[in-house]
Amino acid sequence: MRKILQFLFLVMSPVLFAQLPQSLVKPAERISTFDEYDGSIFKHLRYKDASVIDEKSGTFDTKLRYNAYSDALQYKKGSKLFELVKSPTSHARIDGDYYYYCNFKTQRGLKRPGYYVLVELTERYRIYKKYSVKITEPNKKGSASGTSTPGKVQIQTAYFLEERGVIMELPMNKKKILAALSDKEEELKVYMKKEKIKVRKEEDLIRLVSRYNALKSTDGGPSRSLLSTRSRRN
Repeated sequence: MRKILQFLFLVMSPVLFAQLPQSLVKPAERISTFDEYDGSIFKHLRYKDASVIDEKSGTFDTKLRYNAYSDALQYKKGSKLFELVKSPTSHARIDGDYYYYCNFKTQRGLKRPGYYVLVELTERYRIYKKYSVKITEPNKKGSASGTSTPGKVQIQTAYFLEERGVIMELPMNKKKILAALSDKEEELKVYMKKEKIKVRKEEDLIRLVSRYNALKSTDGGPSRSLLSTRSRRN
């Protein structure tokens, strides 16, 4: 799968490995709020070798890191901080993650724009993951000993099934994901038990959705949409 994504990423660009032009970035403000917290708002602490594809001008080598708090791909030049202009026509690869800025909607029509990382691509659907941060504020009152508890920042990962621009979050819990894929619940139960599927593992989650797609493909009904029978709570 990764080799397929790498191929698709490269063939989209007419020009390879030029310097990142300033037209693709804009100034960014450094966030210092969480400097004293445990953890980081960045997916990686250091800037990583990256490739940026702009569908109009080509592919560019640079160093980037993803800020999950501000949902931005950041770039540093000297002492100045920039971020990539958020656009559906500009994509980035950082350390094996393929970031796409997408204007998705939920099944209820709510807008969910942002950077999504593509992890599975088929003719009918895609699976993306999205990083976010969980902030635990410091306990200033402290414990009985008089010490305080520092704040904490955790990077969290959510997975989404996408079909024609509509997304549904995939629960990372066996009971909940079976409920979300309820029209094939019994068949998926058998499959999960036989294959020892653990939905918290990315590879297993991809396999489960693939199996669900295969089951839907055998239906004789008018609609084979993977999202057609889903709950509309998102």
